[in-house]
Amino acid sequence: MLSAVRAARRSLRYFRCISNSAMDKGYQQANVVVLPNHLADDFEAFCRSNPAPLPLLYRSQSGETSCPPLAKHADIRTDISQYCVYEEGCLVKTVSSLQNYGRQPSAASGPWSDMVCFYLGCSFGFEGKLKKAGVPVRNVEQGRNISMYRTAVGCFPAGKFSCPLVVTMRPIPAALLDAAVEVTHLNPLAHGAPVHIGDPAFLGIQDLSRPDYGEQVELQPGDVPVFWACGVTAIEAILSSKPRLAFSHSPGCMFLTDIPDTPSSPLTPPSDSLEPQHTKAHPEQTPLCFQVSHNPLLYSLASQAAVAKIRQLETVIGEDPGERGIRALFVQDELLRSCLALSHSSSVAITTGFPTHYMHSPPDETDGPPGAIAMATMLLSLGKKVTMLTDRRAVEMNQAIIDEAVRNGVLKAAIPLVTFEDSGPDAALHFLCHHGDASKPRYDHLVAIERSGRASDGNYYNMRGINIKHLVDPIDNLFIAAKDIPGITTTGIGDGGNELGMGKVKDKVINLMPKGSLIACDVPADFAITAGVSNWGGYAVACGLYLLHTCPSHQRYLKKGLGLEPVTPQDQLQDWTANLPSVDKEESFLSTLVKFGIRSGKTAHLAMEVDGLTFHPTHSDIISRLLEVTQRSTTL
Repeated sequence: MLSAVRAARRSLRYFRCISNSAMDKGYQQANVVVLPNHLADDFEAFCRSNPAPLPLLYRSQSGETSCPPLAKHADIRTDISQYCVYEEGCLVKTVSSLQNYGRQPSAASGPWSDMVCFYLGCSFGFEGKLKKAGVPVRNVEQGRNISMYRTAVGCFPAGKFSCPLVVTMRPIPAALLDAAVEVTHLNPLAHGAPVHIGDPAFLGIQDLSRPDYGEQVELQPGDVPVFWACGVTAIEAILSSKPRLAFSHSPGCMFLTDIPDTPSSPLTPPSDSLEPQHTKAHPEQTPLCFQVSHNPLLYSLASQAAVAKIRQLETVIGEDPGERGIRALFVQDELLRSCLALSHSSSVAITTGFPTHYMHSPPDETDGPPGAIAMATMLLSLGKKVTMLTDRRAVEMNQAIIDEAVRNGVLKAAIPLVTFEDSGPDAALHFLCHHGDASKPRYDHLVAIERSGRASDGNYYNMRGINIKHLVDPIDNLFIAAKDIPGITTTGIGDGGNELGMGKVKDKVINLMPKGSLIACDVPADFAITAGVSNWGGYAVACGLYLLHTCPSHQRYLKKGLGLEPVTPQDQLQDWTANLPSVDKEESFLSTLVKFGIRSGKTAHLAMEVDGLTFHPTHSDIISRLLEVTQRSTTL
């Protein structure tokens, strides 16, 4: 088989042709860039800073035409079917050989001895693996070169090099996304896992039918556009840096190496052999794919290890010591999907407040605000903009509570507190979007935790079936309006079925919860997180966001594979555990609520309890167990 690869290179060298079967023998292919020596160090740093589009396989010595670690008896001047020639950053022509360059020194060409070759991993190297995994390769099926697009995402600059990221797009059936992600994750030197799955507009790509390089590849019914970082990014780097002279492969015409296309095989062979050394793959770090938005379409990735831990968090908060029957409303992975969506967000509005004690002043309960503050703390630490949304009747009290939380160190910084008034048919649109323009949302995620939810008759009921509408502002209208605004997702957290967002599980509430047909919230959220106590859901969201922040697979996806490799999880743990909920912080905040006269939901006790359950041992135990799951090391 290896002899066939070398024969293929010889046929290129002498006949400028190569059979498709030779290119499909299961060997790695490489993108190639040739630059003047004085730019070589900068370009290597550029590659190291942008490992997904520019996985560096080999850097030659000045003037070296071979690449012994990748291929024996190779000559880079002849072993590619078509080359691009650039002068002063402009593509001037394509040629079938570079042998003439450097033979006759001139101002334009200069000696080949001054040139350095860079060999970069190529996504064509994993297409055979996709096919073996049962994933259709549409560009091959359609007999077309792969589609390549210039994005609006900037690479990390280094020296003289800066340019936009270029991506390839492969249509993948939705049911096979996990298979495609796993196969390509195992080929990190062939660009690795996708950097985006879903709507191309997230990358600044406006029209899939007009690729910047290659040819259009058509999606089939049920396909999802999946984008991988692309080595053609190097060509963009040449165009932007404007070197006096440079060469590259022509897009779609790669260099064929002697290295077998084996997952997790580094391309640095032993000194006496071209067979690759194998490294152990850790299944726990294999990414899994989850849809987090329908409009616009967006999927996200997280490692198996992170997913497993978030599912454990979901199990912990599903416990029901108050025996309210909340397990009947459980939908798996709502916590996970909500955390993924929040991780992709930039501006989050959080609302809480359930005035169940209508005969007391204030009428609010101790469930809701602690979970809201725990989520806000983690979101702020992740660089998100956070806004708290409350009823007009409770503005003064909630502002004082936020200020007290900052003074006590429960909340690191004050956050804006706003209200919503239904002043007309477009009030919700104008609240959610700048100037009422649905293409310019002010928030990209709304979270309701233990927030009174509107029933089908337009009223708001506590669990006893008492109508408390006179104490509740129509914040539900924002969740209803958000359904029709692309780019805004919603989460509801509840423990009884009458909370805002629980309309997603309305049928279960009606059939399985006490007084369900009366109290059931009619307004759905995209994600409905159910918990034994709603605060626990907020704590779990904070812990889930922490797990995603320390998940290399998820962070790589968020950053589009750009930037230097992150610090190790152990280093991250030291800085980030302070942003998690803790027994001490939550006990301090609950005491603040009690000081302001806020009572336990079930009993109306003005005491250190939530929903009739005392902070010690019940709530403190749940918090400790959530932290144990979150901070437990993953064994590799």
